[in-house]
Amino acid sequence: MRIESPADVTADAIDQAAEILTGVVRRTPLERSHRLSEISGRNVFLKREDLQSVRSYKIRGAYLFVAGLEPEQRTAGVVTASAGNHAQGVAFACNRLKIQGRIYVPTRTPKQKRERILAIGGEWVQLVLTGDTFDDAAEAAHTDAERTGATMVPPFDDPTVITGQGTVVREAVAQAREQFGSEIGTVVVPVGGGGLIAGTGAWLRERMPSVRLVGVEPAGAVSMATAVRQGKPVTLAEIDSFIDGAAVRRAGRANLELVDRIAPELIAIEEGAVCTEMLNLYQVEGIIAEPAGALAATAVATRAVPGEATAEGQDPSAAARPEGEADGDILVVVSGGNNDVSRYNEVVERSLVHEGLKHYFLVTFAQEPGALRRFLDQVLGEGDDIVLFDYIKRNNREQGPALVGIELGARENLEPLLARIATSNMPIERIDPMDPMYRYLT
Repeated sequence: MRIESPADVTADAIDQAAEILTGVVRRTPLERSHRLSEISGRNVFLKREDLQSVRSYKIRGAYLFVAGLEPEQRTAGVVTASAGNHAQGVAFACNRLKIQGRIYVPTRTPKQKRERILAIGGEWVQLVLTGDTFDDAAEAAHTDAERTGATMVPPFDDPTVITGQGTVVREAVAQAREQFGSEIGTVVVPVGGGGLIAGTGAWLRERMPSVRLVGVEPAGAVSMATAVRQGKPVTLAEIDSFIDGAAVRRAGRANLELVDRIAPELIAIEEGAVCTEMLNLYQVEGIIAEPAGALAATAVATRAVPGEATAEGQDPSAAARPEGEADGDILVVVSGGNNDVSRYNEVVERSLVHEGLKHYFLVTFAQEPGALRRFLDQVLGEGDDIVLFDYIKRNNREQGPALVGIELGARENLEPLLARIATSNMPIERIDPMDPMYRYLT
């Protein structure tokens, strides 16, 4: 199956793609989240693409593309670039279809994803690490394709790939009806380069045009919203690469064409809020979601996607709801679960900072007995804890600096802490979270 242009990404094409993918990709579970349903006041269903065979929906578009290659293209092999999930989809396709592939990923790609790519692809793939971002890897992959004649497998900017990704919503809507007797009124998906939202919107526009479609980007990489505003794909000068599965500098051209046509809502979510939701998904629902996989759920958890009025009273965010918004339940796509457990220290750290529970200070201590005791007695409050203390003693000085991290027992403890600092007569400077120094601490 080969889709030549964005205009050909139709509901019928997505239905046909679903038939091709039957028996290749898993029909991942649809589960109701009691926690998110309580928050939103509506049933919230999680489409568990983190339980896909490669732990991401990306296998759908990647396999559809590779399976549609001509015999001579298969002989020449394929090349691709990815932050990790698309690579696993391509690796799966290469192994299953016996096609040689070279896969370029950023050097910052978590070890877990790199190991999975090699395990899934086996002898049929070669992994190449290059650059710091997806865009660096993409440039290297394009150069490889031009040099060798291999076929480039786009991670998102291709009508065939987009068509494959559109099968997620088609499948989930059917499951909601079959399992829960539910009609979906709002669909929330993560947005990186735009493949999932483009395919989702193309199917919904024809099959369920009244459904509200919300795309969620990381605040540090709003490439699609920028492209929509400027009317063309724009390369962002800087991005926060923490949400690696959605940290894309430039949205796809084919994707933008479809997004302009379907006009979804686009919202941005702070990376720290995503970390909080990752922890909640794990601790409450038992879901190990990667950062990009938790993006859509975060939009519901933070009420960025409003729900209906609850039995206890009106949802405070209801006033912000667009006029004429469709009724019905909420579908959230958990897009991936390729998370390296070694990153959880950073996830916890970012979550605490976002929740206002962790703060850093530069404290200048007099180099004399009892200086630390005065700090503990005069500044630290009940329920507050020192979680970092890095002191540099200078033998030839009367004072020594220390970097002190304090975790509060509650967010509201901050103002009393700052008040005690102000009256302590100790030289204490709070490190602003917007300070570039913060990136070395979180």
